[in-house]
Amino acid sequence: MKYFLINFFLLPALLHAQEKNEELIPWNENRKLVWADYKAKPNPNSDAAASTTTYLGIEYSMRNKSFTYKITCSFSKNRSWGLHQNDHILGHEQGHFDIAEVFARKLNKQMGEYKFNDKSYQQDLKKIYNDILKEKEDLQNQYDSETNHSINKEKQAEWLKKISKLLDNYSAYAGYNK
Repeated sequence: MKYFLINFFLLPALLHAQEKNEELIPWNENRKLVWADYKAKPNPNSDAAASTTTYLGIEYSMRNKSFTYKITCSFSKNRSWGLHQNDHILGHEQGHFDIAEVFARKLNKQMGEYKFNDKSYQQDLKKIYNDILKEKEDLQNQYDSETNHSINKEKQAEWLKKISKLLDNYSAYAGYNK
């Protein structure tokens, strides 16, 4: 049996390995982020008010020319920080976590639709994952750009509605973490 694990980290253009003792919070519609979740020290070289680190991961195993998979979407307490802590900024940061969840659901949809190919599954699954990550990064960047990192309150409110609608649109694929 083969196992493969991929993790994505939401940091501005930085990739880091997940620490074994890292405290993670799985995405849950009934559990919103609170400032007490942000355990990292603020980056003194950043002009950001806060930084949210999420992991979008997939593990799959192959057996008898078929595969099973498990997707994870988690928030890292140890890598996330908040310099300026208020409800408005926390709402923006929750938006980043919710966007990660949208793409966990999209990944679940695409993995469920994948037709196993014994000869190309590694390349196929890598492409699915990389395409999802590219789309996710683009949307995260668009979110920050259009809201000016939450400063534009009107756009921020529009985006939170948009993200909520995306979560609803992919609700059929939310069962990936059972």
